[in-house]
Amino acid sequence: MIDAYEDPGTPDCRGGWRYLLWLVLRQPWRSAAGALLGSVWMVLLAATPLLMARAVDEGLEKDDMGALALWTGLLVVVGAFNAWLSIMRHRTMTRVRMDANFRTVKVVVGQAVRLGAALPRQVKAGEIVTIGVGDVQQIASALTVIGPGVGAIAAYLAVSGLLLTVSVELTVVVLLGMPMIALLVGPLMRRLQGTEAEYRERQGVLTARIGDLAGGLRVLNGLGGKGLVADAFRRDSARLREQGYRVGSVTSWMQAVGVGLPTLYLAVVTWMAARMAAQGTITVGELVSVYGYVAVLVRPVSYFVDWGYQLGRGVVAARRVVRLLRLEPEPDTGTREAPAEPSVLYDPESGVRLLPGRLTALAAAVPTDAVAVVDRLGRYTPSAATWGGVPLADIALPQLRARILVADHEADLFAGTLRELVCGHWGPDGRSEAEIARAVHTAVAEDIVRGLPDGLDTPIDAQGRNLSGGQRQRIRLVRALLADPEVLLAVEPTSALDAHTEARVAERLRTARRGRTTVVTTTSPLVLDQADTVHFLVDGKVAATGTHRELLDGEPGYRSLVARDEDAEEVVR
Repeated sequence: MIDAYEDPGTPDCRGGWRYLLWLVLRQPWRSAAGALLGSVWMVLLAATPLLMARAVDEGLEKDDMGALALWTGLLVVVGAFNAWLSIMRHRTMTRVRMDANFRTVKVVVGQAVRLGAALPRQVKAGEIVTIGVGDVQQIASALTVIGPGVGAIAAYLAVSGLLLTVSVELTVVVLLGMPMIALLVGPLMRRLQGTEAEYRERQGVLTARIGDLAGGLRVLNGLGGKGLVADAFRRDSARLREQGYRVGSVTSWMQAVGVGLPTLYLAVVTWMAARMAAQGTITVGELVSVYGYVAVLVRPVSYFVDWGYQLGRGVVAARRVVRLLRLEPEPDTGTREAPAEPSVLYDPESGVRLLPGRLTALAAAVPTDAVAVVDRLGRYTPSAATWGGVPLADIALPQLRARILVADHEADLFAGTLRELVCGHWGPDGRSEAEIARAVHTAVAEDIVRGLPDGLDTPIDAQGRNLSGGQRQRIRLVRALLADPEVLLAVEPTSALDAHTEARVAERLRTARRGRTTVVTTTSPLVLDQADTVHFLVDGKVAATGTHRELLDGEPGYRSLVARDEDAEEVVR
């Protein structure tokens, strides 16, 4: 089974069926073993009625206790061996399913990492959640057909061959069952795929709405919009429920076919065999064997139907995964080298010019305008921005990512210890205790570390759910500072902090980043007062540039923006 560090391989993204086949071919020996074990197990189930027939004909009817004991002993041996085969088959198929599960998870996570910042712009969060929660399991379950599915075919052929020794007429009746199943299950499978695909789509939409509602509930409540969103959620939930009923309707018909057809087989073939036995065409032992064969066929026929059901759902899930895997990140057309020395970053669209080695603040009347500037300077959106006169679009992306870091105040926090969380891709041993301590001090996060039971080794929940909003913000800043980039573009790094903590963070950030290019987007006078240069943005353009105090004196719009109240403004002055 694939381990945590093994390369999952390159998935076949030409379609859902191709992807399922790729999962099988990635574990050929295990898949072959599952098919072999399933086939032998099912065939031996079909051999049991044959041994019973021999025991009846050669032991009971002839009153031969030796023959009866022989065939009874063989029944016990075959039954015990088949029980062992069943255990090994189940173990093997569990490994097949788990390998498919983990391999799919790895390729999906790898694709998410590959897409990077382009992921949220191409895929909704609900889509990813639905794939991770439901589709991966459906794909793994579909591979069950490798063992029981192949075994069912082998058993069906074996029973047909054994029946042929008893009666050609009975054999024809049994063999006609496969076309009947195909005729009945085929349309149901197609309908199931359609309804299941629509259900999954609606489920993704509803999941995304749940995330939006949970994340912005407090804000929505304050704006009076909670009721509107709740009404929309109820409508989406009702539509999803109705679609679920449609899926359940098709599923119930498939399950009914799975139970009804074997029962019909059992009744028809047993009736025919009983008439033959009464007429003397077949022996009593053969009648027993026919009944046993048909009883054994109940399982293969049920597997055929379940096979179609699982494959139908698995293909729908695989198509969703393939659709994600087909997405491409924004192409890196850059071939030029980044400036060898610290250089000016310039965004012509806004007029923002960042001098190297300085702490620059962007204060925007509309906060998203400042974020747009950061995205352009970090090359997360196409622009004509330059670095040392070289267009950012022409610079090789790995060089930009290594030297320019955009620190979003809502960046993801992954589950793990606090040490692992702040050290990022360097790993817990990639940064010394002294480096971590300096970053923690700069972000005024000492109280967070001291307050946790095991300090830096305390487990943190995904997205920092066991931390407060201000604590999460400071931990994100610690992580950005430990990266120690040449250019740090920080979006609202102190927006969730109280005034006292905010002032200390601003002062320490200025000291820690002295001589390195640092940009913060903020309207806090406590942070703006520490900046070497402040760009005041109106409608996404630089309206004025200067120090915080110069802009307070000369720009009424700036003064109105940053002065939270008269006391706060007085403190800054």
